[in-house]
Amino acid sequence: MIEPGYILNERYKLLKTLGEGGMANVYLAHDLILDRDVAVKVLRLDLQNDPDTKRRFQREAMATTELVHPNIVSIYDVGESNDQQYLVMEYVRGSDLKKYIVEHFPIPYQRVVDIMAQILAGIQVAHDHNIIHRDLKPQNIMIDQDGNAKITDFGIAVALSDNSMTQTNSLLGSVHYLSPEQARGSMPTKQSDIYALGIILFEMLTGTVPFEGDSAVSIALKHFQEDMPSVRDFDPRIPQALENVVLKATAKDPASRYTSAAAMAADLKTALSPARAHEEKFVPEANDLDETKVVPVVGSPAPQPVHAAAQAVVPEKKATPAAATRPKKPAKKGWKKYWPFLLGGVIVAGIILFVVLALTGGSKDATVPNLAGMSRTQAESALEAANLELGKETKQASSKVTKDKVIDSDPGAGDSVKAGSSVDIVISTGAKKYTIGDYVGDDYATIKARLEKAGFTVKRKRKASATVESGVIMAQSMDEGTKVVPANRTITLTVSSGTETVSMPDFSGQTEAQVTAWASAHGMVLKIETAYNDTVPSGQLLSQDPQAGSDLHKGDTMTMTFSKGKDPASSSSSSDTTKTVTRTIKLAYNADAASSSTDSSTSEPAQITIYLQDSSHKLADVYKTMTITADQTITLTFTLKNGDTGAYKIENNGSVVQSEDNISDN
Repeated sequence: MIEPGYILNERYKLLKTLGEGGMANVYLAHDLILDRDVAVKVLRLDLQNDPDTKRRFQREAMATTELVHPNIVSIYDVGESNDQQYLVMEYVRGSDLKKYIVEHFPIPYQRVVDIMAQILAGIQVAHDHNIIHRDLKPQNIMIDQDGNAKITDFGIAVALSDNSMTQTNSLLGSVHYLSPEQARGSMPTKQSDIYALGIILFEMLTGTVPFEGDSAVSIALKHFQEDMPSVRDFDPRIPQALENVVLKATAKDPASRYTSAAAMAADLKTALSPARAHEEKFVPEANDLDETKVVPVVGSPAPQPVHAAAQAVVPEKKATPAAATRPKKPAKKGWKKYWPFLLGGVIVAGIILFVVLALTGGSKDATVPNLAGMSRTQAESALEAANLELGKETKQASSKVTKDKVIDSDPGAGDSVKAGSSVDIVISTGAKKYTIGDYVGDDYATIKARLEKAGFTVKRKRKASATVESGVIMAQSMDEGTKVVPANRTITLTVSSGTETVSMPDFSGQTEAQVTAWASAHGMVLKIETAYNDTVPSGQLLSQDPQAGSDLHKGDTMTMTFSKGKDPASSSSSSDTTKTVTRTIKLAYNADAASSSTDSSTSEPAQITIYLQDSSHKLADVYKTMTITADQTITLTFTLKNGDTGAYKIENNGSVVQSEDNISDN
């Protein structure tokens, strides 16, 4: 296994493992040049020096790069980095068809037809390039987020002209989707893929596979011995024309199946048409696939097929006149009269033995025990008891498995292998440790997100600073270079809140001279404004901005508006008057948003943002901000002219906690 973060060829950064196979491992990676996610299949490290495996991997790359179709997973790149061969493919976000069937069954018939039409289109392209998939099954068909089907894993598909895979005893693929000819050990053809597509269509319509059994052998035998179950027995509403597509695709004799994937797609296209509502059930032509055949001895004439014991008896010749006059001799009793029965039994036993060997690859009489959680010594003992040997050990970090315990094995638990085979194990090195960096001078939000993703709990301690910009880290509770397991660990970061703040007083009732003196003493810029007001006497404060309780920094501007008294030019009409309205509001300190620490010096202040609307302010603009560490009361003043109405909205740490509309002097 390659650790996440490794970069292949200075371009593909591996992010996480998507799957592990017998030949290669598949990773989610990011293409650093084109800035996109891809899937990268990397030949396993222990197979890098195996010439046969490398040739097979290269053959897959050569075969699949020829296939360009929207329903086939695209191949972007093939390469080698540090003697590691890899294949870069399209990353399909979604699930495989097997999971899709489980999650969406029953699937509407038209949706079944649409998915199958996409799969057939992709397979037709592969067949046009003389490439047989050989391992078609729902697990090798992806359904992306837009509902499109994409065929993947041509890892055991080869060109028909490839002479290196002509052995008839090579039985590949999954037994539930295995064609009868493959179960017998024959060379797969395009019709073998069509048979598998018929089984997939059966599964989409019924939610299950047609043949089940206690072993792979028993399932394989059913493929060429038993009739295909009727999908209409599972769901009588399925049109006969649609069932006929299943039956024709899964005919025992390849010659009775569709001649091509395109032909199957054409038939499927009209299967739901009302014009085919009364179609007769498809019955394949009789064939001799189930006949027991005598294997001729070298140098002897080939015997005729033996259909059954009764048919195997050779008819007696008519007696000649001479023979009729001779007395009959007693018939000799012996084994010869039973030879058809014995021979037939031997042939049937031979076929079963052949299928067993083809499916299992020979005598596999040991089962890999479940080694997960064992120590190396325990695993070695368990393997010895199962007549197996301990193979290679690899180390891997794990947050779930205790250090020095087995994470997994290859082959995996429950797999059948030859007695005496080696089983590789992966040993946990414990939870992966994280190395603390130097975060002083970095942006708090960025570092917080990074550390929390790694598993830390992050706390913030605010500190005023005239030299460090607000939001920048000033100190950290863990030293740079410290290696720790992030889970259940807390790191405290001291963050600048900018220059030291001072709370804005409530200047109600104070004179302009008093306000000026306070602003000068605290280094604030004072802006004095005046306005006519029919209710507030001249010289008294009408409004202040920011409001009382707001945090001010040295150099901030304070706008103070004082009354000029009644406007002598104003009319008696209420529509030309200016009035002020106040609201006294209690701001509740949100304890949930603050630090749980009882130390007030490290507590998280609540961030208050106030939006105000009156004749001088818009509700969309921030009126003022402030921080509180306890409940606090503020007074909002609204200047309303010519019948305007006011409004306010208060947010606590980004969430609206108080608001009021249509504020008037009534």
